Amino acid sequence: MDDAQQELAERAGRLFSGRVEFLKSAPGLQFLPDPDFPEIAFCGRSNVGKSSLLNALTGRKAIARTSVTPGRTQELNFFEVGEPTLFRLVDMPGYGFAKAPPKVVEKWRALVRSFLRGRVPLKRTLLLVDSRHGIKEVDREMMRMLDEAAVGYRIVLTKADKIKASELAKVLEAAAAEAKKHPAAYPVIHVTSSEKKMGIEELRAAVLADAEV
Repeated sequence: MDDAQQELAERAGRLFSGRVEFLKSAPGLQFLPDPDFPEIAFCGRSNVGKSSLLNALTGRKAIARTSVTPGRTQELNFFEVGEPTLFRLVDMPGYGFAKAPPKVVEKWRALVRSFLRGRVPLKRTLLLVDSRHGIKEVDREMMRMLDEAAVGYRIVLTKADKIKASELAKVLEAAAAEAKKHPAAYPVIHVTSSEKKMGIEELRAAVLADAEV
């Protein structure tokens, strides 16, 4: 880390250790908060560790509810960061739920697609991918949706402590190769573990940098 990156990381650490508060849930576009602040969204397959990562980023135990039932969250959840508010985090509903009825899946698609295409303050999306499984077809589907909406996104590998270093290196290489095929994908892949706090400091800094662009 150079001096500028270190300063950014320290500022991000202070910011996330301060005020982070749940604002509201939006089951439909009519419930979205006013577009007053920059937004960073989090998306990923059901059970990818999204809630755990949000909790690790914000240094809380339960800022985002972890659910034992994949696909439970079917709303956009908004959290405000900073005092006064500097930006918002948006927890998007997980995708790839095998047991959901077609109507639920279609409702999810409509909500997410409309949000991505029409949300002016959305600065960046973090696309979470389970390190143990790598990028799946449902992730590529999401990446294409983000490409079409022209929303820049970072690929974040989660649960990196759950596989061997040699396997992780292969997953990382494959993710970087996949990112090159997508116009809206950021080239740098983030490797994280919520449990071991791996990559959390760097990701906080990246979120703050994106919010301030």
